[in-house]
Amino acid sequence: MSLRRSALALLLACLFSSAHAALPESVAKLAAAGGIPEDAIGAVVLRGDTILVSNEADRPMNPGSTIKLVTTLVGLEELGPVFRGRTELRSNGSIVNGVLRGDLILRGGADLDLTADAMTHLLERLHTLGIRKIAGDLVLDRQLFQPARPDAGAPAFDEAPEAYYNVVPDALLLNMNMLHVEMAADARAMTVSMLPELEKVDVKSAMTLVDGDCAKWESGWQPPTTVKNGERLTVVLHGTFPRNCRKSYGINVLDRDAYADRLVRATWKRLGGTIAGRTRTLDLAHYTSAVTAAAVAQGAVGTDGAAPHAQPAGVVTDGTHLLAEHVSRALPELVRDTLKTSDNAFARTLFLSLGSLQSDPVLGSRPLPAGERLAMLMAANGEAKAGSVPATTAAKANQVIRAWLKQQSIDSDGIVLENGSGLSRNERIKPVQLAAVLRAGQSSWWLPEFQASLPIVGVDGTMRRRLKDSSAASRARIKTGTLNGVIAIAGYVPDANGEECIVVAIVNHERAGNGVGRGLSMR
Repeated sequence: MSLRRSALALLLACLFSSAHAALPESVAKLAAAGGIPEDAIGAVVLRGDTILVSNEADRPMNPGSTIKLVTTLVGLEELGPVFRGRTELRSNGSIVNGVLRGDLILRGGADLDLTADAMTHLLERLHTLGIRKIAGDLVLDRQLFQPARPDAGAPAFDEAPEAYYNVVPDALLLNMNMLHVEMAADARAMTVSMLPELEKVDVKSAMTLVDGDCAKWESGWQPPTTVKNGERLTVVLHGTFPRNCRKSYGINVLDRDAYADRLVRATWKRLGGTIAGRTRTLDLAHYTSAVTAAAVAQGAVGTDGAAPHAQPAGVVTDGTHLLAEHVSRALPELVRDTLKTSDNAFARTLFLSLGSLQSDPVLGSRPLPAGERLAMLMAANGEAKAGSVPATTAAKANQVIRAWLKQQSIDSDGIVLENGSGLSRNERIKPVQLAAVLRAGQSSWWLPEFQASLPIVGVDGTMRRRLKDSSAASRARIKTGTLNGVIAIAGYVPDANGEECIVVAIVNHERAGNGVGRGLSMR
């Protein structure tokens, strides 16, 4: 039995009628056989108020992707089931004879469904307004999150920065910045193509054809490179590829400003439109002044220290007007996608949304009050005063989660939150704390949405191939976590009498997990 299975064996511990003071004997033997000491295993199994298993329960451990349980439950609790990410096309100009005499502003609002198709529909809306030419610039507004580009200058997590699981979110993550390449080879030659169509972007192969198993094509994959020649970008594929093989693969290799620019321009061109100006990102100082104006208008701050006449929250006072909008699916649907497949980009975006957005029953979501946003922007711009709101959106999200934990009487001592997805070597939580979060979930108004999002053992998500022949199959709902040196599970398991148990098991040891790299499932 594998080391992974030794951790999953704890799923069955709550099916015993008697309580265990420590690890079940079968688990302890498997761990010993694998060279993993018992103090490297943190475990808690609860049936109601009865502790069935407790081992190193108060030790802060790297939870891998099981930390997504915290992010998603707090997201449901704080943002609510009607929350939706929101994208807006705005302008500071007027429409005259088919010409938008001003800039076209693409404002990001943590919209996880902002696909290439969604972008097409947004631009089609401009078409129905009679716009054929944009006289000004295309302006990319990512300023909801601070920093606006968390990916810029960030070191790669591992040797596969182009892989989807490594996508770093921002407020305007268009099509997840993914380029889907189609690779097809016969016995002598290989052809490649890409979707979506991007303005002045090509893809070509420098891969070597080999005799090999098509099913194992990834073993010869090497990270692609991007070559710039004037305004043209060429994505070059490297490594080896089997003869007589056809595969499709998504890669994150283009700078996201260039990606958004070229996708919007290619789509607008297909619709018969033109953009006369250049593409630029919104300047932080300019955005700060806009938020300042909103804060003054809403009474959050005053130009002379006194609050002026307040206007309704959410009023836009930056001189722009709405042309078109797109909203994501409701939060419970996004949480389901996040947990079932352990989507890191979704989890990280939700985590940052907790630090920047609030739910709105009509709009789906809107930014936090202007005064709060202003304090964050000032802090990010080095103008913060002592005691002000944290400088980053992640720090604010951290505050929100810790405040929720306090409301649930869960001690947050020892918890380290970096991005809320588990794709981190720094995140920590104690098994007893994670068990307490799951217990709080049992009394949440949104428990049905939360539990329905968890992978079902032997049926779907990251648990579809695991423990198919066990008594937990089709009954237990479990989130998994795997990193180099980390194996974790956490969730709900009914016992033989149908009573629900809470199970948490985390293994932190160099012999745990199955390494990093292309073959690693970051779950």
